[in-house]
Amino acid sequence: MVDYLPEDAQSTQALTIMEGEFTASVPNTRVMIHDVTVQEALLFKEQLSNIEGVTDVIWLDDVMDLKMPLEMADQEMVESYFKDGKALFSISVDNGAEVEATDAIYAMIGENDAIAGEAVDTATSQKMAGTESMYAAALLVPIIILILVLSTTSWIEPVFFLTAIGVSVLINLGTNIFIGEVSFVTQSVAPILQLAVSLDYAIFLLHSFSDYRKKTNNPEEAMQLAMKKSFPAITASAATTFFGFTALMLMQFEIGSDLGLNLVKGILLSFISVMVFLPALTLMFYKWMDKTKHKSFVPSFKGTGEKLLKLKAPSLILVFAILVPAFLAQSNTQFTYGLGDQPETTRAGSDFKLIEETFGESTPLVLLVPKGDLVKEAQLVEKLENIDHVTSVISYVNAIGSVIPPEYLDESITKDFFSENYSRIILYTSVGKEGDVPFSIVETVHEEAAYYYDNEALLLGESVTLYDIKNTVARDNVVVNTLTVVTIAIVLLITFKSISIPLVLLITIQSAVWINLSVPYFTNTPLVFVGYLIISTVQLAATVDYAILLSEAYNEHRKEMPALQAIKKTLDEKIFSISISASILSSVGFILWITSSNPIVSSIGLLLGRGALLAFIMVVCFLPAMLLVFDKVIKKTTLKANFYEEK
Repeated sequence: MVDYLPEDAQSTQALTIMEGEFTASVPNTRVMIHDVTVQEALLFKEQLSNIEGVTDVIWLDDVMDLKMPLEMADQEMVESYFKDGKALFSISVDNGAEVEATDAIYAMIGENDAIAGEAVDTATSQKMAGTESMYAAALLVPIIILILVLSTTSWIEPVFFLTAIGVSVLINLGTNIFIGEVSFVTQSVAPILQLAVSLDYAIFLLHSFSDYRKKTNNPEEAMQLAMKKSFPAITASAATTFFGFTALMLMQFEIGSDLGLNLVKGILLSFISVMVFLPALTLMFYKWMDKTKHKSFVPSFKGTGEKLLKLKAPSLILVFAILVPAFLAQSNTQFTYGLGDQPETTRAGSDFKLIEETFGESTPLVLLVPKGDLVKEAQLVEKLENIDHVTSVISYVNAIGSVIPPEYLDESITKDFFSENYSRIILYTSVGKEGDVPFSIVETVHEEAAYYYDNEALLLGESVTLYDIKNTVARDNVVVNTLTVVTIAIVLLITFKSISIPLVLLITIQSAVWINLSVPYFTNTPLVFVGYLIISTVQLAATVDYAILLSEAYNEHRKEMPALQAIKKTLDEKIFSISISASILSSVGFILWITSSNPIVSSIGLLLGRGALLAFIMVVCFLPAMLLVFDKVIKKTTLKANFYEEK
């Protein structure tokens, strides 16, 4: 996560300086060993130090002289490292070496002992990104094939859909080599999201082709007409998604731009594939479609529109009643800014629980201050030790003493405390890595250090990184959401040549987004902020297609018949197409939620699955009511509306 913070973030600058000045990095992992004596724990410490990728190991001998009986020492400090025959080591694992180092530690400690922390979370995410994507795809493809088989009248047609989009997904994954690297969130989410969002384009084209085959015996002419007919709908659909994902690219927290760039590439490639490759593929093998025809598995939807319109008044009353509470709730949801907690069903999650039950929570912070004034440093350390929830402070002045000049000691003793320009102080807190209390500790440490060293003191650690992420994404949230709404509104304005239709469509889909994002508030479930930010854009960009499809058909029918009759006919004709799109996107979301052990990916999946269902309900229940209520306004504010007028 720290890799995606902007370069001017305080924690990014601090990390760059510390990596240049010190060999040891921030303690980012805890290892707990059962049933050991002090001497055995020291041997384990040496073994941990020898593991490749482990740069530093801190234990009890670093904060007190072990020649002194433990009973005479500060018991709270002792029990932070050694308690009931269990030893807890704080270790630093190099950036980039997480997988190899944690694998070696697992091999050393076996099944009974525990390891937890940032390095474990990173290693777990890296391992799972590829395997879980394959697992999700293995579950998803059969479900999509089943949905497509039900929605077509040819056994081979679903293969054409998946081939056209699958080719573009593979090309998109291949072009990532030119970027150099992508985040594990992108690797897990982007290919499946691209498939789900752009499958509609192929469905639009081939359904149109099937319709024109009934009107002409020439397949090439049927394809030309189908391309011409479906081009505006596919372009509008691709444009709304394209601009929504472009908004993600403007995030300062660059994990958004990483995912946004991949999805923008994916949408462009899918659009080209559907408009260039799919027509050629279909014309080559259309005879297969004829040979593999089957009867429709779907019953007629005639009369559905009339039934749904009975919900017109209740849906309007319900949505407008919950809209303001939903908006307020989604903006007051409790957020987490990191990966979130690993599930207890995983080794990482169960190990974290074991360590927490014995030693409580512990989060390290590293403070770098200008080197040279030991008296000032001693005063600062005393202040830091008195901060609430700070359990221990490790520095030269309290480990060695401010009386002994460091020049008189061997470098092996001083190298962890001093570099050429900085003095290093490590603090341990008894609270988690994020939340109101951890973030207030970060602010307090900043203030105390600034009192003695102005802006020259630098603070780093997982809590500091998450504090910076919180401040960065707060700005991103406003920019991304505003830009998404504005760009999609412009696309809708151009598509419908109307002022009122874009407003009606945006109210419909944005209401679904707010209701979806308010659920965590009402269920008192913390929401991973990256998931919230991405889904508030993705749901709007991906599901506005349903509203476009319904509104375009309504406009066409409205030119030939009264409003009520037009909306009934539109619902009868389009509810099935919209349900296919929604069921695919919803399946993608719920499968990501079920299969991913990564909390960010899992939360994106749950929000996406629920969001697609909510958008479907809003489009078939609330949007028709809105189109009827504002029919006269739409007529007056739409260029060349040519609506039917009863004589």
